[in-house]
Amino acid sequence: QLQLVESGGGLVQPGGSLRLSCAASGFTLDQYPISWFRQAPGKEREGVSCIRDIGRTIYADFVKGRFTISRDNAKNTVYLQMNNLKPEDTAVYSCAAGSTCFRGPFASWGQGTQVTVSS
Repeated sequence: QLQLVESGGGLVQPGGSLRLSCAASGFTLDQYPISWFRQAPGKEREGVSCIRDIGRTIYADFVKGRFTISRDNAKNTVYLQMNNLKPEDTAVYSCAAGSTCFRGPFASWGQGTQVTVSS
């Protein structure tokens, strides 16, 4: 079974930080580009960031300079460090493994972790 499990979400004040984790089982993360998505209430899912198998990274414009994606191969985990969080960042964040960033087919898709940015 290929599985991704997200964790690290929670409630944070504007300007605060969270680090999300995407832990893989059944496969090694460095074999696939790993994408982070988010879906806010009333909005469509949108791509946030992606890390490729060679370590190259991409970011959506709305998170550039605030979010950092990284990979720890020893822990088989991809992280999304989120700094200077804004209320509009509130969403369910999910990770997915696929052959390319942001586009399927995906080998695995996580259930998501809730991020709430509010004072």
